[in-house]
Amino acid sequence: MLTRVHRKNRDHDQGFTLIELLVVITIIGILSAIAIPVFLSQRKKAVDASMKSDLKNTATKLETYYVYNQLYPASQTFSSGVNALGSDSVIVSPGSTLTYKLYASGAYCILAANPNGSQPWVYQSDQGGQQGTATTVCP
Repeated sequence: MLTRVHRKNRDHDQGFTLIELLVVITIIGILSAIAIPVFLSQRKKAVDASMKSDLKNTATKLETYYVYNQLYPASQTFSSGVNALGSDSVIVSPGSTLTYKLYASGAYCILAANPNGSQPWVYQSDQGGQQGTATTVCP
């Protein structure tokens, strides 16, 4: 048997008002507007980090190739996944493409590009490695 207080509370329980629902929806919208751009920015940073890692790993593989063969391999393009480099292989992150150019001087340049990244990244062997953000093409 319900007491008078319980019965009274049960009869007046009608849920949320329209104003309360609009306030909650507005707060969720504001939080989403803040969070989505931050998430997309972090995603670009992750893609950039994977491209930089691919550059360094590929340069290491090229130097290893040179140690064993006393010359660098011919220019080539490495696409996403596993790519052959002599008896070794170069692994490139999903969506990325590495373009390797060998120059007559014996120096080489590697260009990493990914449409989901912020920009292309460049590694130049004769300039000390990975270049800053101002360099976005191999010379």
